[in-house]
This record gives sequence, C-alpha cells and structure tokens, in this order.
Amino acid sequence: MRLQMRTVLIHTGRMDPNGNAPVPAAPAAGFVSLAALAPGAAGRVVGVGSGARTLPALERRLLELGFVPGEPVSILTEARPGRDPFVVRVGHTTLALRRCEAQSVVVELEQSRGGSGP
Repeated sequence: MRLQMRTVLIHTGRMDPNGNAPVPAAPAAGFVSLAALAPGAAGRVVGVGSGARTLPALERRLLELGFVPGEPVSILTEARPGRDPFVVRVGHTTLALRRCEAQSVVVELEQSRGGSGP
C-alpha cells in the first residue's frame, strides 16, 4: 500500500507585532488542528508538523504513535474543567493527549452522513 503524504503548514514563521512569537497560520480550508476538536468529532489525519525538513521530537513521537496521513482519528472524551487532557482514538489505538501536544496534528473533518443538512 502506498501512502500519499501531504504537508500542511501550521506556522507562517512571521513574528507577532511585538516580535515575541511565531504567528500561527490558519490551516488550509477544510483542515483543523486536532487540538481544536470537541468530543465526538472525527476525521482523518492529514499530516503532523510545520513542514520543516526535520521534525521536533514531539512530532516524531506523534508519528510513531500512529498519527500518519490517512489514519482515522476521533475525540472520545475530555477532562473537566479545562478540557485537558483529552482521549483520542487514532486507528485502533486509544491514548490521552494534552491539547498543546495535539496542536501540530492536522485533521480533515469527516463530512456529516446524516440527512439533517440545511
């Protein structure tokens, strides 16, 4: 089986107006960060990371855990209060992540299959 890899940039590399930190870029249309999803949301992994040639250790570890392009992902539940950590199923693996760890995982949301559209 051949996997098609897509790179999605998460950070623009630009600094904020005060010069303090990178300005996050909006994910491409139809894509969201895994950290932004609520319980019950599901989709497929598009990619991990910022598109740099070398990945930080956390992003490499996320790939090792199964956050590879095309893999189904869903949010099962989250802690209260604060929504951290939250429980994620990726493929056949269930694990808990902090939202800051999930920020670099980009997901394409599943389209609603119900007939209750506008």
